[in-house]
Formats: sequence, C-alpha cells, structure tokens
Amino acid sequence: MNSKKKVVIAMSGGIDSSVAAALLKDVSGVFMKLFSTSSRGSEERAKEVAQILKIPFSVLNFEKEFKKKVIDDFLAAYKKGLTPNPCVVCNKEIKFGLLLEKALALGADYIATGHYAKKQKIENRKQKIEYKLLKAKDREKDQSYFLWQLNQNQLKHILFPVGGYTKEEVKKLAKKFKLPVLKIKESQEICFVSKTINGFLNRHLKPKPGKIIWATPDVAQPKIVGEHQGLIFYTIGQRKGLGLSGGPWYVLDKDFKKNLLIVTQNQKDLYKKELICEKVNWISGKPPKLPLKVKAKIRYRHQPASAKIIKPETWNRKHKKYKIVFSRAQRAITPGQSVVFYQGQELLGGGIISL
Repeated sequence: MNSKKKVVIAMSGGIDSSVAAALLKDVSGVFMKLFSTSSRGSEERAKEVAQILKIPFSVLNFEKEFKKKVIDDFLAAYKKGLTPNPCVVCNKEIKFGLLLEKALALGADYIATGHYAKKQKIENRKQKIEYKLLKAKDREKDQSYFLWQLNQNQLKHILFPVGGYTKEEVKKLAKKFKLPVLKIKESQEICFVSKTINGFLNRHLKPKPGKIIWATPDVAQPKIVGEHQGLIFYTIGQRKGLGLSGGPWYVLDKDFKKNLLIVTQNQKDLYKKELICEKVNWISGKPPKLPLKVKAKIRYRHQPASAKIIKPETWNRKHKKYKIVFSRAQRAITPGQSVVFYQGQELLGGGIISL
C-alpha cells in the first residue's frame, strides 16, 4: 500500500477484520452499528483493537438503512416463498454501498474489509484499467460467493487484506500483533437473527398453516399426508422438522397460491439440470458472449459444478434473465438463493435463482 493513500477499514471486532486493519497503513477503523440487538461486546472489542493498533476509530449508525435495505428485503423475500441470502444484499447496499460512499465523501481512497477474497488489477492495450474479483487463497474460507453484485467502480476502491492468507495464517498474525480476538467465535450466518430463523420469521411475519401433500408420478390425485406450520418455515430439500411419519420425506416445492407444501420420498426428485436466474450482474460491467461455459455455485457451501449459460426461450434483457444448464443434475436448487459463475479463479458475476 502507498502510505499516502487513505483507507477506512470496516471493523467488526472479529479476527479477520482486526488482522486486516493491522496489515494496512494510514488506516481509520469504523464499526457499523446495523441493528439494535447488535453485540455491544463487538463494538468494544473493535475499539480495543483500534487502540492497540493506534488508529482512529469511530462508530457509524446504519440501523435505519440496514433495516430498510437488508432486513425488510429479507422478510419480503420470505413472504414471496423465496429463500434469500441477506449477506449478498448487505455487501451490495451497506458495506460496499453506503459505507463506501461515506468513506469516499470524507476523502478516503479505499475501504477495506476482512472478507476472504482477492482482486486483480488489469491494464489492457488501450490503457484501460479493469478489476477482476478472484477466489481467496484459503478455499475453505473463500467468500467471493457473497460479492457477486460488486461493480468496477466499487472494486476500484476496495481492499481485501486477508484474501492472500489462510485462516491459520491469519490466526498467527493475530497472535503476532497481540490482538485480543483469538478466542472469539466465528460470526453466525445471519447476523440479525439472534436465535433461529424460524423464530425470527414467526415474530415478524404471519405464518399461515396449511396442508402437506405427497405428489407422486403414479398417483393422479396428490395425497394429503400432514399439516405444515407456514410455508415460510420450509425450504427446498429440507428433511428435518416436517413432522411426518414413514419417511424419509423431503420438501420438493411450495405452492403459495394454494398454501400447499409439496413433499416427496424420492430424493432423486430434488435433482434438476436447469435453472433460470434474474437480476444478473457481470463484474466486468459487460455481458459475455453466449453460450458460456462456467463453474456455477447454487449456494455458498455448494461444490462448483460445470454448467453452460444460455439465453432462455423467453429472453428478457430488462430483467437480465439467463438459463443455466448443468452437465449433471444439482440437488435442491432453491429460488431466492444466489447462483454465481466462475472461470478458474475469477468470479464473473451471478444472479438470483427464480425458477
């Protein structure tokens, strides 16, 4: 880093952002308060790390924006029968949206985070600079999946200091810098859900109980096999918590118009070779020529699978819809989740699964 460049580091009080701050020069720490139940301990720990590193520290209250952009969006998606990924939205709207805007307005050159990802600066023959988003060194901790909505202007001003390290190396650095973060537990998947997702949904939405039906190819009339507590509590591929005997049973689909939960006993029914995604973002800013061969991930912990991106039969440029055809059928493709596209180490972009 050029010492003349000013950097704002988003500090959560965890090990990754703390080490990221220690690796940078001329850096100012910022703790983002996102919701009223956020841990007071996290803020105090981030402040303590900043004091150890002798860097400026401040707290930004983004509760109002976080509720509107992330929590309300999360609940609206569940109302529609989707299974959303709020981390993707938070990265776009808050961390690399609102925080970046404020940092640049205050004279910073970059913002940095503790994400496990890397970026690469490319200068082509026309001296035009392009930024690529790459997987992190640590394949188990790689978080590029959550960053598919970033664009060129954002990447220009973003740093990922720990992207070139493994988690074990980050732990050693924390010890070297004498940071009080080694015993901190990993952050939970959804930060604003204090206990369970179902409990959170039950408090904020009005679940409507209904029938569970078993649809089999050899039965003309689907059979009612039980009752569900509300479609918002179930996701495609779910096996546990259905309350049905004689299993195993799996959630195959959800019919929100008729308020029906559709289940199957055949796990093979969960596998599909195609999906439609929408709201697609290409990190380069330019849609590629189709068809395009990629490795696609349909959820964070999903193994990237060989696939081809093509235009769907009903091409809709306005809504940026694409069809993804996999070489092998994939289990439990879930509407609302993100599907992201890789070529080698590079993340090309992604979209929201709609069908």
